[in-house]
Amino acid sequence: MSLDIARSIAVGSLMASQVQISVASSNVSNADTTGYSVKTANQVATTSGGAGTGVSITGITSSVDKLLMKSVIAATSELGAAEIDDTYLDRLQALYGSTSGANDTGTSLANTLASLESAVTSLAGTPSSASLQANVVSALDDLASQLRETSSGIQSLRADADAEIAADVDEVNTALKTIDDLNDQIKQAAASGNSTADLEDQRNVALQTVAGKMNISYFVSSSGDMQVYTSGGQALVDSSAHLLSFTAASSVKASSTYDGTSSGLSGITLNGVDVTSQISSGEIGALFDLRDTELPAAQAQLDQLATTLADSLNTASNAGTSLPPPATLTGTTAVTSSTALSATGIVRIAVADQSGNLVSYGDLDLSSYATVGDLVDGINAISGLSAAIDSSGKLVISATGSGNGVAINEMTGAVGADGAGLSDYFGLNDLVTGTGASNFAVRSDILANSGLFQVTTLDDSATLTTGSKVLTAGSSDVVDGLYSALTESRSFGASGGLGSTTGSFADYAADIVSNVASKATSAATTYTAKSTTQSSLANALTSQSGVNLDEETAKISSLQNQYTAASQLIQVINEMFSSLMTAVQSVG
Repeated sequence: MSLDIARSIAVGSLMASQVQISVASSNVSNADTTGYSVKTANQVATTSGGAGTGVSITGITSSVDKLLMKSVIAATSELGAAEIDDTYLDRLQALYGSTSGANDTGTSLANTLASLESAVTSLAGTPSSASLQANVVSALDDLASQLRETSSGIQSLRADADAEIAADVDEVNTALKTIDDLNDQIKQAAASGNSTADLEDQRNVALQTVAGKMNISYFVSSSGDMQVYTSGGQALVDSSAHLLSFTAASSVKASSTYDGTSSGLSGITLNGVDVTSQISSGEIGALFDLRDTELPAAQAQLDQLATTLADSLNTASNAGTSLPPPATLTGTTAVTSSTALSATGIVRIAVADQSGNLVSYGDLDLSSYATVGDLVDGINAISGLSAAIDSSGKLVISATGSGNGVAINEMTGAVGADGAGLSDYFGLNDLVTGTGASNFAVRSDILANSGLFQVTTLDDSATLTTGSKVLTAGSSDVVDGLYSALTESRSFGASGGLGSTTGSFADYAADIVSNVASKATSAATTYTAKSTTQSSLANALTSQSGVNLDEETAKISSLQNQYTAASQLIQVINEMFSSLMTAVQSVG
């Protein structure tokens, strides 16, 4: 072998060692860089004429297990969904309060209902007590406030989910554009013979960002392009990035829904196609499920509790009146004068003074009135009373004399398919108002003045005498009716994923709280399991393609020895060249 060939081999070895040391040093310095995979300088032996001529570096590559990477991507989507569910359901559970606390107290709806039951029980012992009546109104207002606040909290969670979808869509779009840009850079680098390994790492990081937000499928083409698709096959990245479109809601109410149209809450579109249903996992998938299914289900359960409770309390309160009696009663049911009145039995409507003494009265045979207009005429025929249907379509009954009021005893009257009493049917003496949990409230005038609480009854004797006392303060019948309304077992239909059940309102409230607690516990367990799975797969990927500091440090040490040896060999060859030249010159 000539000295020239020997020196060429030594120089090649020196250069190869330099590259390998550089790659190993980069591996060590990037050991904690997210998504970085260990790089290898591929070294091959070179030959000429069948003889070895040294070594050369053919490229710098990384080796990432493709199947393991796909498993990590899938697990990342599942973890994203599980984390969102865990966070939101834990927040939902907190809205309902706790069922137990210090001294066996709690802050849940069931506990608040129990406090109301206790207040009504105390009132039953002394129905005429103004302070105990005020306590019941206050306890009912506490319950109403909690229902409204819980409903508002549910809608706030939906609004948060909607806003988080918008933020996640922005992150996905940024990551998709990054993947598309890196696709171009990777192709350019490959065409120039440069390493694409670091660029591929960056692309994998962007891919995992997308996967954390939504479930996807992907593959890398023979040209090095990474192509990304939704689970339904809609392209997110092919020859270019296709961005998601989503419009955040300005506000979210209990009535806000997503129906796939331009009205209501927004879905996600891709190239004009609604792909919301294709996003079933990742943070976005979980957020849609919470916004459109889980949280509305919680609202539906709360609404069933509120509406059923309102109906029951109002049925009881409409059996009574207040003392002194109110000058005007205004209904809550919308009617017209031509509305058919399917009714039977007798109802008593009276005019009484501030002390509850009779001014006038009439016993109306409801079966004789075909329409609401006919009923209005019948009431107007009673001395001292005026009835009409106001501009809102509500029945209004007023006492015409100064200082007088209106009182009703439903007697045997039965109106409508449910056979409600006349006052209850029209909502003339309702205790609470509202169409659901979001607006459930104690009637404003009663809340302002608990003296208007309907715990008085109109005398139901066969005949009444003008001037006699016909309103009895603190009727036990009304209070007992309120207690029965709260505590008697009743049926609750299946709602929001909670099966049909029977029990008191406190029982049903406890079922609601328990249902949410169960979901929160399940979400926490799922999150722990998904976190463990994703972590195990990520660790396996790191073990396979990540940096092993011990190995890289040992490699650097070995390469430094090779570099030193190559340097010494070059020095020896140079000395031999020098000696040879000196010998040649001496001979000349």
